[in-house]
Amino acid sequence: MLAFEGQTDPETVAGTVHAWIRLGAAGSAFEILKGAGVSELVMAGAITRPSLAELKPDLRTARWLAKVGMSSLGDDGLLSAVVRSLEEEGFGVIGVDEILKHLLAETKVYGRLEPDAEAVADIERGIAVAKVLGAADVGQGVVVQQGIVLAVEAAEGTDALLRRAGELRRAGPGGVLVKIKKPGQEHRADLPTIGQRTVEVAAAAGLRGIAVEAGGALVIGGDALGPVADSAGLFVVGIQTDS
Repeated sequence: MLAFEGQTDPETVAGTVHAWIRLGAAGSAFEILKGAGVSELVMAGAITRPSLAELKPDLRTARWLAKVGMSSLGDDGLLSAVVRSLEEEGFGVIGVDEILKHLLAETKVYGRLEPDAEAVADIERGIAVAKVLGAADVGQGVVVQQGIVLAVEAAEGTDALLRRAGELRRAGPGGVLVKIKKPGQEHRADLPTIGQRTVEVAAAAGLRGIAVEAGGALVIGGDALGPVADSAGLFVVGIQTDS
């Protein structure tokens, strides 16, 4: 496992064969992987996108950045470029969804609570807004309450999105978090993901539900997430977004 300094939680790699590297040290990363006989890679976990100043690229990374133009790319564009570069180096890149298919959201209700007609309307509004955001390679999530878009996801991540939505919530039934993949997204990197923490933060923000794209998002915890959502008083649903 390769762990990134300042990004990876040390507990993630505890007890595994691993190495720590800087995010901008592509040359060292390739040397370590090839030295260990690695032929296939899986990208997993969250990365906070650094500025060029924070990245401190080595020569290999600097050449790559000059080639792809990091500043002109959104997150999916950048990650797609990373995947292509890994393949050019001779690595096979495999999506988490290919290995752990059971983590993909299903078209169903997780738990006992279901969205009512007003929540369904908020979900539909959220899908429409999220598709526009995704087409511009901006974000994967949006919070809608009673038809009002409270917050959209940019660089801050889902937890910060939910906290901001909580600060802006209106009186009445709470909002809904909608997370879908971007149109044409590289599925081997950065699929929308929810888990127990997402439910907890959404509940603290006063939301009443979460909707994720069936077949296009990861649900960590699977059926065990239902009881967590029930206890928090939220619905969690897998939805189709093609309509």
